[in-house]
Amino acid sequence: QVQLAETGGGSVQAGGSLRLSCRASYSVYAMGWFRQAPGKERELVVAIDYESEKIYYADSVKGRFTISRVNAKNTVYLQMNSLRPEDTAVYYCSGQNYGMTYWGRGTLVTVSS
Repeated sequence: QVQLAETGGGSVQAGGSLRLSCRASYSVYAMGWFRQAPGKERELVVAIDYESEKIYYADSVKGRFTISRVNAKNTVYLQMNSLRPEDTAVYYCSGQNYGMTYWGRGTLVTVSS
């Protein structure tokens, strides 16, 4: 069972930046970040494969968010710049290995206008 631990959430004003981290207890092939805003479904924000060759960004965050990973630390990072109030959500780290999906507990990001 892979365990994922997120850190780095918090409150920031619009236009500000936050950096989220997610550390896995074991090496994970694909990792990503989902988010769920109040009253909305969980959505995929960014994803990255093990070699950092395949990276996906949702249109809503392209040019503002950057995902990266350090495999030696089993850690993925999400740098979020130019944050907007609509980025307010609980952000969940996700990992996939051999068809299994694992989730972190989530970290709250609040962006005020």
